[in-house]
Amino acid sequence: MKKLLMAMFALALLTACTSEPPKPAEKPQPKPAELLTARSGLQKLYISAHGWAPDARPYRLESVPNADSKGRDGKSAVWRASFASATMRATKPYVWSGSDPDRGVNPGLQDTYNPNNASTHAFDIAFLKIDSDKAYEVAQQHGGDKVLAKSADTPVLYILEWDVVANELVYHVIYGNSRDDYKLKIAVNATSGEFIRIEKS
Repeated sequence: MKKLLMAMFALALLTACTSEPPKPAEKPQPKPAELLTARSGLQKLYISAHGWAPDARPYRLESVPNADSKGRDGKSAVWRASFASATMRATKPYVWSGSDPDRGVNPGLQDTYNPNNASTHAFDIAFLKIDSDKAYEVAQQHGGDKVLAKSADTPVLYILEWDVVANELVYHVIYGNSRDDYKLKIAVNATSGEFIRIEKS
C-alpha cells in the first residue's frame, strides 16, 4: 500500500512538472470594415424605415467618408438616408455603418415633413437603376481621375436625390470634403447612368 501511494505521488509530481502553463486568452481580431455601394446601403436602410412607417420613401441618400473608406469605386463604410412619410407627415434619418463601433442600422430623430418642400422631395426607388460604382466610373471619365491623380487622398462623396427642376433622380459625385468644400462635382443620372454636367455650385 505504501509503495502504491508513493507511485501515485511521484506520478502526480511528474504531471505537475511537465504541464504547460495556461496560455493567455487571445484577443479577438477586429472585423474588417464592410463597404457597400449606394443601392446595397439603401436596401438595408429601407427595410428599417418601413418598420417605422409603411409608406416611408427616401428623399436623400449620402455616403459619409471615414478612416475605413474614402469613397473609391462607389463604395462607402457609412451610408445615411433620410426618409419621409406622407401619412405621418414626418421625416426620419437612418444610418448604416460597416465600421466599428456602430455597425448596423441606427435610427435618428423624427422631424416634421412638408411634402411641398423641394429639398425633401421623396422619390420612388424604382428610378434607382444605376449603382454608385457606375456613377463613380462616369465621374472618373469627366475629370475625377485627374483630381485623384493630383491628390490621391481626396475623399469621394455620393449624394442621391431627386432633381425637381429636371424631374430626374441624380447622383452628385463630389471630390472633396463636403457639398460646399470640393474640387470637382459631377452630376450623373441615376436611372440611365448618363453624364449630366459638371456642377458649379
